[in-house]
Amino acid sequence: MSAISEYRKEGRAAARLDKLGVIVAAIALFALFLQPFALFRANRIVAADNVMVWSAMPLWQAIALVVVMLAAIAVILFRTPVNLRLTVSIAAIAVLALMVGRAGYYLMPDDNPYARVSPGASFWILLFAFSIAMADAIVRKALPPMMRIAFLIVAALAIGLLLWSGAWNDLSILKEYNNRADAFWREGRTHVELAFGSLAAACLAGIPIGILCFRVPKVRATILNSLNVLQTIPSIALFGLLIAPLAWVGRNVPGAAELGIAGIGFAPAIVALFAYSLLPVVSNTVAGLDSVPRDAREAARGMGMTGRQRLFQVELPLAFPVILTGIRIVLVQNIGLAVIAGLIGGGGYGTFVFQGIAQTATDLVLLGALPVVGMAFAAAIILDALVEISQTRAKKGSRA
Repeated sequence: MSAISEYRKEGRAAARLDKLGVIVAAIALFALFLQPFALFRANRIVAADNVMVWSAMPLWQAIALVVVMLAAIAVILFRTPVNLRLTVSIAAIAVLALMVGRAGYYLMPDDNPYARVSPGASFWILLFAFSIAMADAIVRKALPPMMRIAFLIVAALAIGLLLWSGAWNDLSILKEYNNRADAFWREGRTHVELAFGSLAAACLAGIPIGILCFRVPKVRATILNSLNVLQTIPSIALFGLLIAPLAWVGRNVPGAAELGIAGIGFAPAIVALFAYSLLPVVSNTVAGLDSVPRDAREAARGMGMTGRQRLFQVELPLAFPVILTGIRIVLVQNIGLAVIAGLIGGGGYGTFVFQGIAQTATDLVLLGALPVVGMAFAAAIILDALVEISQTRAKKGSRA
């Protein structure tokens, strides 16, 4: 009987564990005790020295950080209330952000302005683990779309406050930013122009092409198969293939050079991004129009609507959530792909990424990569919320 009793106790204990929490806790414990919390370099390009959490700051601060992390891990490990899990995850991320700044302040020598202190693997892995826990809690709460957007705005304001406070001023990524502040914002504008400009062009061309494919089934397979082939070309290869024809246009077409059309630079970058954007926009337009209920079409036809009226007043509004899903895919994709433009002088944050790779300067790579990740993350959340809102409105419209 004692064996059965022990077995039942173990079963009840296992039932109290959260499945995702077990994974997050294992990752967090591995990072906290076995990975360096900070990296110290005598200058920006030499090999880094690993600094564990207990050496990265005064001992009492390290103990406080470990205690807070263990308490957060304990909450996430078990099946605790969702609000508590969300609060603890946010608090753990905030503490991590503050303490890595303290590590920079503690480790940065006064007599060596060229020294660099960077967050180590422990910080990044813990940040990842608690971000997963936070995202899981948000999903479990099933926040409405506008609440998710509000949550994103609060998070952005918190990051802005952290940077404004100077808590990270001793970290190397902020030193790289201070050395390149003007270039950072200039390349940021270029990155936005590449991502959103190519998206706008793809919508202007792709939605009419999608309508054509829907209305004329004979051309649908030809157009979609051609765009599928285009999508399989590797991004760097497509950028390279555009250099020669655009260089010829820039040299031989009057006014083209004045518009900035050349073999390298902004022009081939935005053309390539436009080409990659077409397939999701066209295919989602076709899928959205295909999904419009037949009853809605028949009702519109019975009311005496013309084909144009049915398209713009019934079919496109009902297909809009699916089209918007394609636009979301394109925007997130283009924010990432625009990094490649840095290889051909197209600008954007890829400029910092490839400069950092060439100079073996990890923090310069992060200066370019982190804004791209943030932009893609924000775009995904906002457009996901808009898709959900449009789906609700489309359902109400179809019922009406």
